[in-house]
Amino acid sequence: MSQMSTHYPGATRVEPVNRHTLAIIVDNEPGVLARIAGMFSGRGYNIESLTVTETEHEAHISRITIVTTGTDSIIEQIKSQLSRLVPVHRVVDLTMTGDAVERELCLVKVVGKGDHRVEAMRLASAFGARTMDATLTSFIYELTGTTEEVERFIKLMTAVGLVEVSRTGVAAMARGPGSM
Repeated sequence: MSQMSTHYPGATRVEPVNRHTLAIIVDNEPGVLARIAGMFSGRGYNIESLTVTETEHEAHISRITIVTTGTDSIIEQIKSQLSRLVPVHRVVDLTMTGDAVERELCLVKVVGKGDHRVEAMRLASAFGARTMDATLTSFIYELTGTTEEVERFIKLMTAVGLVEVSRTGVAAMARGPGSM
């Protein structure tokens, strides 16, 4: 039997969208972060989390950690385009290197009295959050954990009087003896 030809296009291939954590080593000079952020925005890519700090003071080298999402082909494009930027020394996809340690720090302000105050203290204790400030009507808690743990903590604190949140973004490092 011969296969029938059709005028309709074949089924489109749908690639899964995955979350990736990228570690980028760059020269610490003015405009580097703007160029990297511009590369993302100019191509319509989203940055979900961004942290930057100088890691080698003498050599003026910084580490940028970016969490983004995309299909495998989009992530490969992002890594390739980042590698071509002049001040970039290395781009490592920590998601692809295996198990990476990822942590995020958040400060959470909760305002409440009576039962809400007691419940906020109980939840903070259950999550291992530290009390950074306390008044008769409010607390500021510090929590360090995975993004998922931070999200759960914030969601639960919303019910007992959450009024303000500050988050650092993801800091990440590959496990094992090797370095970037």
